[in-house]
Amino acid sequence: MLPARDTEHIDDPVTENSSVPGRDLWVCELDVVEYGDALALQERVRAARQAHAIPDTLLLLEHPPVYTRGRRSLPGELPLGEDWYRAQGIDIVDVDRGGKLTYHGPGQLVGYPIMEITDVIAYLRTIESAIVATLADAGLGARGRPHDGPDYTGVWTGDRKIASIGVHVSRGVTTHGFAINVSNDLEPFAWVVPCGLSGVSMTSVAREAGRTVAVRANIAERLAEAFGLRASPVSFDALGEALMHADVRQPG
Repeated sequence: MLPARDTEHIDDPVTENSSVPGRDLWVCELDVVEYGDALALQERVRAARQAHAIPDTLLLLEHPPVYTRGRRSLPGELPLGEDWYRAQGIDIVDVDRGGKLTYHGPGQLVGYPIMEITDVIAYLRTIESAIVATLADAGLGARGRPHDGPDYTGVWTGDRKIASIGVHVSRGVTTHGFAINVSNDLEPFAWVVPCGLSGVSMTSVAREAGRTVAVRANIAERLAEAFGLRASPVSFDALGEALMHADVRQPG
């Protein structure tokens, strides 16, 4: 079972009419989740969203140490060899999202919006703007770099990258998403070619602010606002029940 966060005081929006998606963005908060488990959950949520059985849904979580390689990854992004990284306790996973290699680890906030969209570029820009607004709430100035090309997708503070974005779209519904460096160890980025950008400097909210800052509480509201939706918390159990009742065939 995936580890859900404490949802004792969350009112679940799942009702007898919840199979009809509205303008809600369901927000399911989890703790540290193995990458493969999170990927499988995304696929189930995507299938239900494609069937219009649930609304747009955001999964918020963290991962144990893992490098993921996107569809545009190139040889040489893991210069020390896969065995060396695995010896450091870091898994390596090839995925179907856009973008190149990135790192996930504890202390980094990962968001997987599973949403119905029509314009992937506008979708990426909207995620960037939501992250910029969230970081502004934390007192940090940040920006997207859309005019610098697809390799610079994400969010930057100065010339340092603080959040990465990579998505996949299938039958009009997204998976994968964004990762904001909050208080995670940044050294694993220095062992690779992050995002395919040689010499890029990665940073975190804690490093830039000089203190621990919580951003999880704001990102769901900012993301929902950016897409014109209403953030609506849903527990993992309630989400699982909705998926179980969704009349969809799982990919296989």
